[in-house]
Amino acid sequence: MNRNNFWRFVIVVLVLIWAVFSFYPPTSRDLIQTFRERAVRPDTNFHAIVESAIDLQRKIPEKPYENLKEAIGTNDITRYFPFFEATNADNATLAILNRLQRESAGKIHLGIDLQGGTSFVMRMETNSLPAGSDVSGALSEAVEVLRRRVDRFGVAEPVIQTEGSDRVNVMLPGLSAAVQEEAMKALQKPAFLEFRLVHPQSDQDIHDGIVQPGYEILKSKPRRKEGRETSEIVEVKKAPEMTGSGVKGAQVVRGNLGEPEIDFTLDTEGAKEFGRITSENVGRRLAIVLDGQLYSAPKIIGPIETGRGQITGIGDQKEAFELASVLQNPLRAPLRLESSNQVDPTLGKDAIRSGIKASIYGTVLVSAFMLVYYMIAGLVANVALIANIIILVGAMCFFDTTFTLPGIAGIVLTVGMAVDANVLIYERIREESAKGKSLRGAIAAGYSRAFGTIFDSHVTTLISSIILWWLGTGSIKGFGVALTLGVAASLFTALVVTRMIFDFLLDRNWLKSVPMLHLVRATKLDFMKLAKPAFAISWTLIFIGIGFGFYRGKAMFGKDFLGGDTSTFAFEQRVPEDRIRAALTAGGVKDALIQYQKDLSSGRQTLRVDTAIEEGKKGQFSTADTVKNTVLGLSEGKFSLLFQEHVGAIVGAEIQKSAVIACLLSLFGILVYVAFRYEFSFAVGAVVAVIHDVLMTIGWYCLAPSHRQFNATTVAAILTIIGFSINDTIVIFDRIREDLKLGVRGTFKEVMNQALNQTLSRTIITSGTVFLATMSLYLFGGGAINDFAFTFLVGIITGTYSSIYIASALVLWWHKGQRPHIGSGPIAVENVAVARG
Repeated sequence: MNRNNFWRFVIVVLVLIWAVFSFYPPTSRDLIQTFRERAVRPDTNFHAIVESAIDLQRKIPEKPYENLKEAIGTNDITRYFPFFEATNADNATLAILNRLQRESAGKIHLGIDLQGGTSFVMRMETNSLPAGSDVSGALSEAVEVLRRRVDRFGVAEPVIQTEGSDRVNVMLPGLSAAVQEEAMKALQKPAFLEFRLVHPQSDQDIHDGIVQPGYEILKSKPRRKEGRETSEIVEVKKAPEMTGSGVKGAQVVRGNLGEPEIDFTLDTEGAKEFGRITSENVGRRLAIVLDGQLYSAPKIIGPIETGRGQITGIGDQKEAFELASVLQNPLRAPLRLESSNQVDPTLGKDAIRSGIKASIYGTVLVSAFMLVYYMIAGLVANVALIANIIILVGAMCFFDTTFTLPGIAGIVLTVGMAVDANVLIYERIREESAKGKSLRGAIAAGYSRAFGTIFDSHVTTLISSIILWWLGTGSIKGFGVALTLGVAASLFTALVVTRMIFDFLLDRNWLKSVPMLHLVRATKLDFMKLAKPAFAISWTLIFIGIGFGFYRGKAMFGKDFLGGDTSTFAFEQRVPEDRIRAALTAGGVKDALIQYQKDLSSGRQTLRVDTAIEEGKKGQFSTADTVKNTVLGLSEGKFSLLFQEHVGAIVGAEIQKSAVIACLLSLFGILVYVAFRYEFSFAVGAVVAVIHDVLMTIGWYCLAPSHRQFNATTVAAILTIIGFSINDTIVIFDRIREDLKLGVRGTFKEVMNQALNQTLSRTIITSGTVFLATMSLYLFGGGAINDFAFTFLVGIITGTYSSIYIASALVLWWHKGQRPHIGSGPIAVENVAVARG
């Protein structure tokens, strides 16, 4: 092994070891087993806890955390885990269990669409903060408060992070449907505790229908008293005397009649302030208001300087414990739900199966093609492909990326795009061999001459994928991360790993030849002869498709753009759509889009109900709960909720804005890069071709017989098309530039036709491998991936076509058929590659 190849081998091995270390262990270990292994000096009591947990686990296997927590009960387990230093935690048991939960979790973190759970985006009502407050500080504080609240639900890898200037994004994977509801309610409660003075003439003012300036009327929750329900109505000050920011602790106790109450204690400053207020207002009533809800308004009999208080009027024990929990972790301002997503664990398992099936089929199809068509070289490419997948998964785990269904789509797409670089290299090796070069010389020349094209095509794809990573949110960001890391990994494996293998085989004289099939042989087609009619037909089709989209109007846009709710249900018996629509209309839900769907990969049928955001007296509101309760109430169908998502109108508007900005940035980035690497006319041709591809894809999407709607995954597909469709154009432009520099004889039209014929084989093959991978996503991916795959399939076809009849034709017309003067600057990158070869 020569010195260069030795260091290549060392680098490749180190990268692969790093990648494997980053994702090992990939899956989670048994929590109860981890609990048993990590304990020190276990005694009889500890073994009894473990046995109890195992018994509970047999009955309810999907709830290991809750089972272990119930088995521990009131036992003190800190002595078994002294190294966790949990003795000073508010709840030592929860602190230890959460630590063990994180330790037992695998390195591959699945999103809620793959393992079930809930996620939501909440907007902080910053106008509730005092003037001049630090909004970013309040938002960061809210993240920590929500994190402490999440701890009691036993989520191994919660994602709680700020988003924008006033929003918090929360993802809680792995939660059962029952716990999802509880978690959502608990995290939305701001626990905004206020002490407000009641007006001295409150009863008289309420009787007379008068509200004094600076006061408002509040009504307590109904509660049973002497056999009947009563509510307390009082006139209270709008401005609080003090807030609950000084609450140090809160616990649930029982009143004289067994009703739940909350005893709270204040810190030193809070107790001092509370003592002052009660001293100055003896004889007046002090209302206790939590989250804008009146709970009680006791009379101040005398100064209260002990720093203790009590909240009464609570409905039940469950509500009391929830309130006590959030009181210990209050927010400085309320949070309002902007969007939410709930996925049943069973649907997540189906998504995993679909994603794995699509990944396997896509990889097998691409690998089989490479092996059959390129034989030994195809085997080398497949080894590099395996290395690419290992590096990609390791990098995603290293960057703590959550694996989502769109993320899997990014991985599958990377598989198709990863072999593109190998195809470019192998086709170059074929050409160099045809010139009579030795095998070693042909391989070296093939790598050096393909380097510039590979580099340019990967950079243009990276421009779009990085913008997806930067501007995307949620699962779309995951797709952008997967695509970006995958493209970078494919660049490494194609140029380093495969070259290392070829050099290794050549050094040992094990490789005598590189046989390949050659289905598309040298052609002499006059592509430019059809440029004008093809150009006219293309834009006619675009106008038809876009026109039909305008005809459909708002019906073209899903909830991701307009806001709204989507609910998906499993069922045992199909109920007619008219019956469901009538029930929803009776419940106050108008214009619901009701459709039964069948997953192509699993054959599973589901009911999907889409509803718009309704306008009410108090503004916009979601109909998700009404839809859920109405459909579940149709007993003949035996429905069960699998998935529910809510997107607020503000979030929808922001997605629209982000989509436009992302597309413009991608186009601008490509324009600048291609102009720098080639010439301005080439850049214009490339950008117009990309615009053509985007518009043509949108047009066919509008014309699709299944009445598809634009959503966030469609935006991701369009941005990917922007990055991918330029690849074929780059391959063709690179050959045109090379032929011009070599002084190939003929008019510019003849040179262009020659370049198009020379690259026809690799154009078909590179587009074909990506098409195979994307087709596997379309057929077996299911769910939201189907819209993405359909969009991208159209983009692959139009991108291949536009490279010839849009981009190349525009460059030809720009120069009026005259040969352009291409400088030698851009060839520098290739010269570096030759030197390295």
